[in-house]
Amino acid sequence: MSDVLPREIRCVLVPAGNLRMLLPNATVAEVITQPAHETVDGAPDWLLGRITWRGWRVPLVSFARLAGAGEGDAELTVRVAVLKALGGHPKLPFIAVLTQGFPRLTTLNAELIIPTHDGNELPPGVRAQVLVRDDVAVIPDLEGIEAELVQLLALDKPDEHDEQDALDGAA
Repeated sequence: MSDVLPREIRCVLVPAGNLRMLLPNATVAEVITQPAHETVDGAPDWLLGRITWRGWRVPLVSFARLAGAGEGDAELTVRVAVLKALGGHPKLPFIAVLTQGFPRLTTLNAELIIPTHDGNELPPGVRAQVLVRDDVAVIPDLEGIEAELVQLLALDKPDEHDEQDALDGAA
């Protein structure tokens, strides 16, 4: 088996308010119309709540708010990009992100991604700022966002079902 990295990778530019998130195409599970969501008590303004998607209760995030960017054009149709979570947490397999318009597919290689970071502190939730062809984009810190969601939603605490399963297993 070869250890050679692929020369090109299929990516998507996902519009999130005034930002474009650059993600590997394999990260996007589905783009859907914005469903109703339930709120989460005491959540920061960027955690809009949870949606139900394919039997999962998925946290709905406004990446634009998290990163402190503008909300974008209110005239555009708001959709939700459901992303595959990378952290492997059993209670957080997906994260939903508000998006305006549709993600745009693109094929990239290392020469087409130019870091544009000016040395200042990056906004929350942002791992890097880059120039992709003529588009300014951000690479989100999905692992950091996931870790924060696990804490905010208390996903590491056992719930009633976990406790009952443990009791049933001990019997």
